[in-house]
Amino acid sequence: MCGRFSLKSHIDTIAHVFGVAPSLEVSPRYNVAPTQEVVSILSNGTAHLDRLRWGLIPSWAKDETIGNKLINARAETLAEKPSFKRLLRSKRCLVIADGFYEWKQEAGVKTKTPMYITLKDGLPFAFAGLWDLWTDPDGQPIRTCTIVTTEPNELMASIHNRMPVMLLPNAREQWLDTTLHDEHALSCLLMPYPAQEMTARAVSRLVNDPRREGAELIA
Repeated sequence: MCGRFSLKSHIDTIAHVFGVAPSLEVSPRYNVAPTQEVVSILSNGTAHLDRLRWGLIPSWAKDETIGNKLINARAETLAEKPSFKRLLRSKRCLVIADGFYEWKQEAGVKTKTPMYITLKDGLPFAFAGLWDLWTDPDGQPIRTCTIVTTEPNELMASIHNRMPVMLLPNAREQWLDTTLHDEHALSCLLMPYPAQEMTARAVSRLVNDPRREGAELIA
């Protein structure tokens, strides 16, 4: 699964890596949590930076509390679940991060150890996401998203039994392609990221508290 991540990269770096205009103001974040805004990339034919709220509220939902349960979506069942099938075909996005956290259970230790996982080059990367538009009782539109997860690669298997889908560059382009609706072709993009390009290390347990923020969390 993916329940917490970071995005501390400068907006110019994000724009360069993903080939988009640096159209947002982005402050460094070390502890992005569900229900908070995330930096994303959407496409209406042209890819652009945007903001979404993490925790999917489907357009048909009666209230927003369902978003607390839909922070992740399993890649293996996207085409089957009513909450995700329609979005897989038409409302895909990238969620931008430069690191994420997972908690590792170690033998003989009661408390799980928070692990911080990044690319070895330290650059930002893109989670595969789905998004939807929900209208609250006051008529206000709210755009929300979920992060797709898959089976772990060799690195992540020692930490957890799931990992977020981190899309390779060519897969990112296809995921955002508004003309691509084939569920099988889309599902083939949702593979574990190459383990040899990733690294993981233990970090401070301060990250356990979603209210905490700052560089000390990854010390």
